[in-house]
Amino acid sequence: MRVSVFVPAFQEENLVGELLRRVIDCDVGREGFDREIIVCDDGSTDGTAEAIARVAETAPGLRFLRHSRNRGKGAAIRTMLAHASGDCVFIQDADLEYEVEDCLPLLRAFRAGNDAVYGSRFLETRHPAGMRLQNLVANRVLTGTANALYRLRLTDEATCLKVIRTSLLRAMDLKCERFEFCPEVTAKLALMGVRIHEVPVRYRARDFVNGKKIGWRDGVEALKTLFEHWPIGS
Repeated sequence: MRVSVFVPAFQEENLVGELLRRVIDCDVGREGFDREIIVCDDGSTDGTAEAIARVAETAPGLRFLRHSRNRGKGAAIRTMLAHASGDCVFIQDADLEYEVEDCLPLLRAFRAGNDAVYGSRFLETRHPAGMRLQNLVANRVLTGTANALYRLRLTDEATCLKVIRTSLLRAMDLKCERFEFCPEVTAKLALMGVRIHEVPVRYRARDFVNGKKIGWRDGVEALKTLFEHWPIGS
């Protein structure tokens, strides 16, 4: 089986090179996968593109895509999806908040027959390291809303780490531009009748001073997205 690793990157010149080296070093072969790595620089104005290009010089299998202007994480994922050749997609942010090696249990669960696997930050702890109270509360609200509207039993709707069958992602006709990618995918998986399997992952949050990009407006947009896709009366 083949996994397409998606790395959306924006203004991550200090971290994206190290992240990509860790992705390259991660042995997905032990879980029975070969791999392609697709990176999309989402219109960065710092040295992100140059950092990606330096890694790409020594990693011929890495595909480097660029947006001429910043469009958002969801748009970057849709751009990469058009180029994916894998049986499944694994999404890895460029900020090192998540451990790259945690892709392995997600891939194992996919290979076991789960078409959608989420890496939950809350299966083994109630408060992940460094997560601000505001973000913790927002996550609880989003996860609770997704569960109530779509009859799910998730612990972490907003997790970055996801493995999803590529054909399912393409069938969704995604419209997301920014961080509403997560609620759009969760809603559409539920509407398609696809069970979402969760496995525990590690997480260490960074703060806004060090480049965290998700704010309260993104939480509001995510909540709005969950309601927009909800079939009223179902």
